[in-house]
Amino acid sequence: MRFLRKLVPDIYIGLIIVFLYLPIALLIFYSFNSVPKSFIWGGFTLNNYTSLFSGSDGGELLESLLETLKIAAIASVVSTVFGVISCLGMVYLPKKFQNVLMNVTYIPNVMPELVIGISFMLLFSFLGVQKGEFTLICAHIAFCVPFAILSIDPKIRQLDKNLSEAAMDLGATRFQTLRLVIIPEIMPGILSALMLTFTLSVDDYLISNFNVNSSVQTLPMKIYSMAKFGVNPKMNALTTILFVAVFLLLIASNFSRIKGAKDKNGGMKK
Repeated sequence: MRFLRKLVPDIYIGLIIVFLYLPIALLIFYSFNSVPKSFIWGGFTLNNYTSLFSGSDGGELLESLLETLKIAAIASVVSTVFGVISCLGMVYLPKKFQNVLMNVTYIPNVMPELVIGISFMLLFSFLGVQKGEFTLICAHIAFCVPFAILSIDPKIRQLDKNLSEAAMDLGATRFQTLRLVIIPEIMPGILSALMLTFTLSVDDYLISNFNVNSSVQTLPMKIYSMAKFGVNPKMNALTTILFVAVFLLLIASNFSRIKGAKDKNGGMKK
């Protein structure tokens, strides 16, 4: 009976892992398929990867990728800066106002992206702003700010106020205290906010679709338009590259955290 109690959770977790990662494994597998637009295995090839940098479809995909990365970089940095400023400002408000503002912050996080995309489309139309890259960046920033606040706020609340007070007692200005004391202490939250908002911006389709014209096309929009005509092996190759890049980034991040924890524990023992 005890054996079954231990086995059932393991089977359940295993099924979840298979359900989540089997599609990704199939995507990587078929990115090396020599038969175009088919799920029939025709042999191993690297042409799908090399054609990304030579063929017309590959060039369009790379242009969309670069455009998406540029928009995501701007949106993640700006939204994280807004998140830091907002969290630092909320700390000095009364507790009831902090709760009200945090509840307001939760609303965009649980709201469907369809509603957010249409809302910004109506706003830009009301203001008479022509849709393009600027409107897309503004929409992504507004969409990402609440997620940045949720990533940074716990670190702000864990911050020891005595550190900043001690720094100012020792002659540091407010800006020096912010730069040398507060920012390093909340840096894990800032990095988490940057990674989360960057991923959300790269992944977004609905908000982008409603707030940009035909002159700008993000990678999700480009892939969706290409998928209407069947599965393109170049799509599999590009998404495989993205998956590997994110996977390596996560491994590097985890190693740096483990190393930092070991160095901290070693310093405490000394």
